[in-house]
Amino acid sequence: MSRIKVIPFSQNCGATVSGVQLSTLSEQQLHAVRNAFVQYGLLFFRDQSLSPEEHIQFAERCGSIVMNKFFRPVDGYPGIAEVRKEKNQKTNIGGGWHTDHSYDEVPAKGSILVARDLPVVGGDTHFANLCAAFDDLSLGLQKTLLSLRAVHSNRHLYGEGGYYSTTDLADQLSGSDSVGDAVHPMVIVHPESGRNALYVNPGHTIAIEGWSVDESKALLDYLYAHVAQEKYICKFDWQPGSVVYWDNRCTWHFAQNDYHGHARLMHRITLAGSRLSAAGHGDSLSGI
Repeated sequence: MSRIKVIPFSQNCGATVSGVQLSTLSEQQLHAVRNAFVQYGLLFFRDQSLSPEEHIQFAERCGSIVMNKFFRPVDGYPGIAEVRKEKNQKTNIGGGWHTDHSYDEVPAKGSILVARDLPVVGGDTHFANLCAAFDDLSLGLQKTLLSLRAVHSNRHLYGEGGYYSTTDLADQLSGSDSVGDAVHPMVIVHPESGRNALYVNPGHTIAIEGWSVDESKALLDYLYAHVAQEKYICKFDWQPGSVVYWDNRCTWHFAQNDYHGHARLMHRITLAGSRLSAAGHGDSLSGI
């Protein structure tokens, strides 16, 4: 059996895992993958050959599968959502910074994305590390954020009259009657690593609880610009056989939409999480 290797992908963002086939993981290898997931929150795998059945099998060894309310499922596999853009479409799914399912009362733990049909060039996915970004905020701002909660929603995206209803993806997305909102701490403690993570994102966070729209926008825009700095982000170039497993509790991502005239199809499984806990005060903060 080959030895699993985990190598940091960039300074603060993700890790590449090699020496393993996800379709035939031993218990020891699975333990190593789980540990790497907790440590890095973002794992890149190359040269995999996962059938839909094996995709589901790997996902179930990592957690419980959440059925997506809006994306079209893969025929015969309701637990796998299609992330599809056809050659003639201009809009893509996930084309801005976001965190999957932050609008749910119990947000997703992770997502496992498998490349199925790739453009010759383009279609890279960008990721950001929300733990590292929080750690570098001033102590004063960290303390302020610990006392705040934010409202997350999907109404403006998938609801009636929402963004996607006006695009060329309208026919392949559904669930406009399943939209909703959720309120979460702006800083959470990761349930496995114990690290503090900033938990807001441009795609789904619509306001700070108890603040006006303008007040919310001012602070949120500052935080978004901070997270999007080069030192916290990385870009993954998809190749046939690529798989990415990311932690939605401590990362952002967005899919680059730079391959017009070409198709791109990915298969995504989302894993159920648990209710988010607010980060504590005092010595849990960086710098103390």
